[in-house]
Amino acid sequence: MSESRNVGGSPSRRRLIKAALAGLAAPAVLRIGAAFAAYPDRPVRIVVANTPGGPSDIIARFMAAAMQEAMSASVVVENKGGGGGNIGMGYVARADADGYTILLSTSAYAVNPGLYNTPPYDPFKDFVAVCELAVSPHVFAVMPDLGATTMKEFVALAKANPDKFNVSTPPIGTTPQLQAEVLKLREGLQKMATIPFPGGGDALKALLSGTVQLSSGVLAPAHPQIKAGAIKGLAVTGRTRWHDLPDIPTMLEAGYPDFVFDTYTALMAPAKTPPEIVGRLEKVALDILSKPDMRQRLTQAGFEVTAKDGKSHMQRLAKEVPMFSEIIAQAGIKKL
Repeated sequence: MSESRNVGGSPSRRRLIKAALAGLAAPAVLRIGAAFAAYPDRPVRIVVANTPGGPSDIIARFMAAAMQEAMSASVVVENKGGGGGNIGMGYVARADADGYTILLSTSAYAVNPGLYNTPPYDPFKDFVAVCELAVSPHVFAVMPDLGATTMKEFVALAKANPDKFNVSTPPIGTTPQLQAEVLKLREGLQKMATIPFPGGGDALKALLSGTVQLSSGVLAPAHPQIKAGAIKGLAVTGRTRWHDLPDIPTMLEAGYPDFVFDTYTALMAPAKTPPEIVGRLEKVALDILSKPDMRQRLTQAGFEVTAKDGKSHMQRLAKEVPMFSEIIAQAGIKKL
């Protein structure tokens, strides 16, 4: 007779092995559970990849104050501008994936992979989306004493004196910078210098100080200056006019087909951040954005609240990353 063998070991032995493995795994599971239960037990940093005063900084500070109250923990804003946003985005991509360092991203996040030869992050591998917050259309603005009341009037002045006209924008690769290049290409204004600044607030200050003749920027920081009459908006780049600036036409109305640009803002976390923490941040942020008083504050500041979950924002990125890469190629913008 042949002797039968139990290759997998006896039932009692298998039970012992399973029990031992469970014993090894339990402490790790408990540590993760305890960390999530205590989160956040120290300050959470929202990193803005631009200098203070621009639209991303404005909405980051609104959200930080509200999140601090909602989570009963300190939430601080840290500005890391420079490199077209790459410095701040690369910094968060390499940060500990523990929920204590998150990114306030803008459309530059989707633009830079097509603009830079070696961006310091992969838009789909290095981050996970928490949620989309809001979008803001852009605006072309001038000083009231320039003598231009429409985009076509400005173009006529710039063509007459191309060496004396320039345009300020946020960093290279931001959507306001790209739209300025598209305007120059369409109108034959290549001699008009584009002067990028570290942030949208700095670009706007250049117009107010007379350093430049045209500002191409996000509406949010320009909005109060337009309302006060300090600068004049020539055209907004959304599909419709802004609700409380009814006298400023869209670029579509000003005679520029398909000229629609905006800047989104979103919260992103390093890719390996625990899903439980990403979900917690998503819920907190979306709850904040659902409150009428917060929506009103953001609207008054020049934002249109979108309040999309992380999955929906990743779908947006899947469309916009290749789209901006194509725009950059068509505009003949040299990669950096």
